[in-house]
Amino acid sequence: MFDTVKLNTDQTIFQKLQNMGWGLIILICVLACIGFTALYSAAQGNFDPWASKQIVRFLVGLVGLFIIALVDIKIWYRLTYPIFIVGFISLIIVEIMGHTGMGAQRWINLGFIQLQPSEFMKIAVVMSLARYFHAAGQDDMKSFKFLIPSLVFILLPVGLVLLQPDLGTSLMIVMAGITMIFLAGAPIWIFLVGAAASAASLPVAWYFMHSYQKQRVMTFLNPESDPLGAGYHITQSKIALGSGGIEGKGFLEGSQSRLNFLPEKQTDFIFTLWAEEWGLMGGIFLLVIIALILLYGIIISMNCRHAFGRLLAMGLVVNFSLYVFINIAMVMGLIPVVGAPLPLVSYGGTSMLAALVGFGLILSCNIHRDSKLPRMQ
Repeated sequence: MFDTVKLNTDQTIFQKLQNMGWGLIILICVLACIGFTALYSAAQGNFDPWASKQIVRFLVGLVGLFIIALVDIKIWYRLTYPIFIVGFISLIIVEIMGHTGMGAQRWINLGFIQLQPSEFMKIAVVMSLARYFHAAGQDDMKSFKFLIPSLVFILLPVGLVLLQPDLGTSLMIVMAGITMIFLAGAPIWIFLVGAAASAASLPVAWYFMHSYQKQRVMTFLNPESDPLGAGYHITQSKIALGSGGIEGKGFLEGSQSRLNFLPEKQTDFIFTLWAEEWGLMGGIFLLVIIALILLYGIIISMNCRHAFGRLLAMGLVVNFSLYVFINIAMVMGLIPVVGAPLPLVSYGGTSMLAALVGFGLILSCNIHRDSKLPRMQ
């Protein structure tokens, strides 16, 4: 009986579960378990207040991942633009009545969770661009007029996110969007012109940046100038990373984190906590798991027979990789501190759920890789 039940598709539920991509799910669970372990350590060897909540969120999100993956990709294709509209409206709601925390207005208080719409907007932008470019031909991609709507998909949410203000998320949306345009086959000259225009606009961008954002840039350039003030975070992070050595200090033995020298150890600087306790080997292990997740996502993208699935899966892989790169580069002092979590590892409900939604869509692309989608925008 089980393998004869259908969900309005050509595949039975049993066949969909067979094609789910269990290797990716196992890797996701391993990465999440690393996060639970680090959060347990961050709370001095207690599940409360972070690890217990994170585990519940992961289990709920994992159920959502399976549901999203089993839904026919054709349904997600049709819902792409409505999802973008809902996400855009939610950003407007944030501006009108959003919850304020740490000097920024980025959340909607739903009672049981503080929802950050910009996290899900990253996914909506990728989905919208994947659908728009699904039917694009080579001649279309050479036309700047054809590319204008794709820029609208990117710049409209970016404008609202900048008002929150959230420069880090804005940059990630822009980078993911530009990558989507590149993957769709836009000519190189467009990116060269865009890069030149961006470089020329840096003085203007600097003028409009908030004072704390300017301070972050200056601290990045010279963190030793104020080691007990603006440079405290990155200085303590470097000390913790270096003190971990090759094998680490041992589980629950990280002095920088246990003595509370390491700030935001459960969120932005959780990789530092992990590397202090588990050393270079532990850090490499975490990066290998992430690399395998990215490789799995790339393979799924390449195996899709429709452009929507290829672009959607690859765009979501890029989005995940941007999170990882920015977070780890930030805690190592390679880029300014922008407040980006390490996906599936850092404490946070919205970032956890958004990551699992993204992976659910990637798995849907895998399950329905042979589907035929209409060629229309």
